[in-house]
Amino acid sequence: MMDPELGRGLNPQKKDSWKALLLLAYQSLGVVYGDLSISPLYVYKSTFAEDITHSETNEEIFGVLSFVFWTLTLVPLFKYVFIVLRADDNGQGGTFALYSSICRHAQVSLLPNKQIADEELSTYKLESPPETKNRSRVKIWLERHKNLHIALLVVVMLGTCMVIGDGVLTPAISVFSAVSGLELAMSKHHHEYAVVPITCFILICLFALQHYGTHRIGFLFAPIILTWLLCISALGIYNIAHWNPHVYQALSPYYMFKFLKKTKKGGWMSLGGILLCITGSEAMFADLGHFSYTAIQIAFTSLVYPALILAYMGQAAYLSKHHKIYTSYQIGFYVSVPESVRWPVLGLAILASVVGSQAIISGTFSIINQSQSLGCFPRVKVVHTSEKIHGQIYIPEINWMLMILCIAVAVGFRNTKHMGNASGLAVITVMLVTTCLTSLVMILCWHKPPLLALAFLLFFGSIEVLYFSASLIKFLEGAWLPILLALFLMAVMFVWHYTTIKKYEFDLSNKVSLEWLLVLGDKLGIIRVPGIGLVYTDLISGIPANFSRFVTNLPAFHHILVFVCVKSVPVPFVPPAERYLVGRVGPPNHRSYRCIVRYGYRDVHQDIDSFESQLIASLSEFIRSEASYGGPRSSNSMDGGEDRLTVIGSNAFACPSRYDFEENIQPAGVSIEFHSEGNATELLPVSMGKKVRFFLEDDHSSELEKHAREELEELCVARQAGTAFILGHSHVRAKPGSSIMKKLAIDVVYNFLGRNCRGPDVALRVPPASLLEVGMVYVL
Repeated sequence: MMDPELGRGLNPQKKDSWKALLLLAYQSLGVVYGDLSISPLYVYKSTFAEDITHSETNEEIFGVLSFVFWTLTLVPLFKYVFIVLRADDNGQGGTFALYSSICRHAQVSLLPNKQIADEELSTYKLESPPETKNRSRVKIWLERHKNLHIALLVVVMLGTCMVIGDGVLTPAISVFSAVSGLELAMSKHHHEYAVVPITCFILICLFALQHYGTHRIGFLFAPIILTWLLCISALGIYNIAHWNPHVYQALSPYYMFKFLKKTKKGGWMSLGGILLCITGSEAMFADLGHFSYTAIQIAFTSLVYPALILAYMGQAAYLSKHHKIYTSYQIGFYVSVPESVRWPVLGLAILASVVGSQAIISGTFSIINQSQSLGCFPRVKVVHTSEKIHGQIYIPEINWMLMILCIAVAVGFRNTKHMGNASGLAVITVMLVTTCLTSLVMILCWHKPPLLALAFLLFFGSIEVLYFSASLIKFLEGAWLPILLALFLMAVMFVWHYTTIKKYEFDLSNKVSLEWLLVLGDKLGIIRVPGIGLVYTDLISGIPANFSRFVTNLPAFHHILVFVCVKSVPVPFVPPAERYLVGRVGPPNHRSYRCIVRYGYRDVHQDIDSFESQLIASLSEFIRSEASYGGPRSSNSMDGGEDRLTVIGSNAFACPSRYDFEENIQPAGVSIEFHSEGNATELLPVSMGKKVRFFLEDDHSSELEKHAREELEELCVARQAGTAFILGHSHVRAKPGSSIMKKLAIDVVYNFLGRNCRGPDVALRVPPASLLEVGMVYVL
C-alpha cells in the first residue's frame, strides 16, 4: 500500500487498525510468500537425490524433518521476523536499505557527491548528530580505512548479484518442480519429453506477461497462495493422522545429531537440499516497503509458518511408512498426495509456482533499479507499470535476459537436484550478506554493544556458513552457475561504479570558476540567446568543463542558464517538498542558477515535461522567496549569492506575469550555505527553522519586488521561447602507462557497456529536438 504522491510506504509508526493490518497481511501472501510457500515441492526430493537414502529405520527422514523444522524456526522466524525486519530504512528493506543506513551513520560511502544538506532531509532520520554521539571504535575503524569502504561495497554487490542470480534460478526450479507432478501420470519415457517443454512454455508466458505489470495480474496472487497454504496444511494433517501421528517426536533436535552421526559426510552434503526450505525468506525483508512490519509478522506467524511445518511433517509421516523407493519422484511432494485430489493439487501447484516466480522477478527489477540509482549498474530502461502503486516496474532488457537464462537452466539441468544446488548457494549467500550488514547496523545505527552484534553474527552466521559449505561442495553439480553469474555481474557493476567515480573526480579537478566565465565573456563577446539552457552536470559546485568547452567554441548561451545536478541520496525516498536545492550562480543580472535535484534509490524519476515544469516552478519560487526576505540583489557582486542554496518544494508552475506576494504567505524553505575548500564542497545549514515569507511595506521592499517581477517575467518569456538540454557526450580511455587490467576495464568493458546501454539523454528522457551534446574525452 503506497502513497503515490509521496512515493513512500505507510508510516510504520502509525497505529493501523486491525482491519487494515489483516488486509495488508492477506495481500502480503501473494507478494512476499510465494517463493517460500512452494518449497515443499522440492525440498525432500533434492535432499534425497543422491547423498543419503531413505531406510527402514526412518532415521534419515526424521533427521531431515528435524533440520527443516529448526532451520525454518531459527532463520525466517527468529532472524528475519523478530530482528532483521527492524533494520528497515524508513520502512524499506533489502540489501541496499541496510547499506544506505550504514552510509548515513558512518562515512563509508564511495559516492562522491555527498552534502551535509542531505542530512536535513526528513527521510534521512538521524537519531542524533554524529558529533554528539560517542563514536564507537568500530565506526572509527571503518571510516579510517578506505579499503574497508571498498570491501563493504563489494559485499553489497555480491548480495545484489546473488539476488539477481536467484531471479534466474527460482522461476526455473519452481515451475519445473510443479510440472514434474506429471511423472506420476506418465511413463518414464513420456514424462521426460513432456516436463521440460511444458516448463519452458510456462516460463515464456510468465515473462511475456511482465510488461502488463504486477497490478494487472496480481489480484489473484494472494488467493492462490492462501489456497495453496490451506491445501498443503490439509494434506499435512491428513498424512499425519493417517500414516504416523507420532511424527511430531522428530521435531526434537536429538534427531539432527542422530542423522549426522549415521550419515556423516553424506548427511552434511545433503544440507544443500534442506537449505531450500528457506528460499524466499529474504523476500520478507526485501518487500518490507510494500507492507508494514506488523502485517508481515502476522502473516508469517499465523499462517505461513504453521502451514509449512504441517506440510513437511505430513510428507515425513507418509514416507516413514513407505520405504520401497524405486524412482526419484516417489520421495517427492506429489507421492504423498491422495490420488483422488492429485490433479487439482497439480494445477494449484503450477499456479503457486508462477506466483512465487513473479515475486522474485519483480524483486530483481527493483534491485537493478536501485543499483542503477546508486551508480552501480549501466543505465537501462525502467517502465513504471502502475500510476497508483509505487515501485511496480518493468525493465525490458533484463526481462528478456532472465527469460533466456531461465529456459537455458531448465533445458540444461533437467532435474531438481542441480537446480536446487544452484538455487541453494544463491539463497544462502544473500542471507550471509544480510547477517553481516545487520550486525553492522546494530553497532552503527542502533548503537548496541559490539558484543551483542558479534553474538548475532556468530549465532546466525555459523548456521548459514554450515549450509553455505554444504552448497559450495556441490560446485560441479550445479552450484557453479550462481558463482559464474555473480562474478560476471560483479565485474560489470564494479567497472561501471569505478569508472563513474573516476569521471566525477576528473570533472571535479577540471571544473572552472565563475570568474573565468565572466572574464571570458567580456573577451569573447558572448551573446545571450532567448530561452532556457539546462546544463546537466554531476558537480554540486563550480562550472563543469563541458560547458566551458561549449562556450569557448560557441560564444553564446541562453538568457536563463541553469546548472542541473541530478543526484542520488542514500535514502529510499525524497519527499517532493524537499527535492530541489536552488541557488544563484554569479550576480543576479547574470540570470544563472544552480539546481540540485535529489532522488532516493526507490524514487520514480519524473518524465521530462513534469521535470521541466517543476524545475521552472522551483526557480520562480526561489526568486520570490529571495525577494520576500531580502536576498542579494547587487549587480556588481561577483558571487551574488552563489554560495546560497534553498530547499524549494515542488508547486504547480504558473506564468509569472502577475504575482501577488500577499497571497503567498507560506514556508519558503530552509536556507543553506556551502563553503568551498579546494575541490571538496560541503553544504552547511544556516538555520534549522523554516523561514516564512512576509509582506514588506517599506521602499526597500518595493525595489526588491520590482527586481523580482522583472526576473520572473524574464523567466516566463524564456520558458515560452523554449528549453535546450546541454549534456556531455563522453568518451573514456585509460591513461597511457596504465595496467592491463585498468585498460581492459575502461577501454573495453566500460566503453562497450556505454555504447550498448542507454545514454544519459535517454535515461533523463530528453527530447532529441532539444538536445545539445558536447563531446568530452576523459583520460582516467
